[in-house]
Amino acid sequence: MSALQEDEDVEEYNCREVRLPSLIPMVPEPELERETGERRRGRDILIAIDHGPNSKQAFDWALIHLCRLADTIHLIHAVSSVDDEVVYGATRTLMENLAVEALQVAMVKTVACVGEGDAGKVICKEAERLKPAALVMGTRGRNLFQSVLQGSVSEYCFHNCKTAPIIIVPGKEAGDVSII
Repeated sequence: MSALQEDEDVEEYNCREVRLPSLIPMVPEPELERETGERRRGRDILIAIDHGPNSKQAFDWALIHLCRLADTIHLIHAVSSVDDEVVYGATRTLMENLAVEALQVAMVKTVACVGEGDAGKVICKEAERLKPAALVMGTRGRNLFQSVLQGSVSEYCFHNCKTAPIIIVPGKEAGDVSII
């Protein structure tokens, strides 16, 4: 039975890489001998994005609180079909804008990918493939009852992803006082 589970974990998914603007610098090769081979400077940080404000808030949080100079941000967006040029074009534009912002704010390299399938499964498979230091994603801020009934991508990733997920809850409106 465990052999069957291993085969399910290795299952491939369709992913289409996004070419980002050329103004983003390439990370130079390591200069010291001890940094060659498997070891390199910086961390990989996977950020799940969509076209909503909560994923943008999670992206901004990751840039400010998590990223360092030598890190690489990997953006992942799940869609129903990677062959749909309209959806791919809108996602490419979003990822290009986020890559430029990442360079301006945190001076980090950005790699982007559009995955096909259920969002939670695509994010977990990409996290398993990359083995990032962290997976950052936003949530809509639903209560427990709503997320159990309707399902939640962040909830799915929290329970099924092997990488440490950082789930950013939506903030309060300007002027509201937090109770925490």
